[in-house]
Amino acid sequence: MKSIIPILSILLILFSATLFSGCQRDPGALQVNDVVSDPGAFKGVLNVVGVVNAFSQSDPTILGIMDKKELVCTKPGCKKVLLPVQFAGKRPALGDEIVVSGAFQNLAGGLIFKADNMEVLASHELGGGQ
Repeated sequence: MKSIIPILSILLILFSATLFSGCQRDPGALQVNDVVSDPGAFKGVLNVVGVVNAFSQSDPTILGIMDKKELVCTKPGCKKVLLPVQFAGKRPALGDEIVVSGAFQNLAGGLIFKADNMEVLASHELGGGQ
């Protein structure tokens, strides 16, 4: 009986680690900087994390998300690379950190990330470099 206690303890620790590791928010999600340089290289459904930094003036379903690393630049004039995302659901707020699930599609103006799902992960205060 004494020899089974250490084995049960190890199994309990492994089970707990497996259970709680599932609480992360989509560890397979890509960042904006991972896809923006060559979006055509990505096929199929992807999950992308970014921060909402702009909205289209002509189409309310299109927004621009930047990489979370770009939050460190708070000076006016910062060049922030935006990934255009089209989402027909409820529009997130400026500064919301989101994860979008969808795929790249060709539109008249080029490639756009067409999101089927969106989840707000956090909200950030954007500086003057918007």
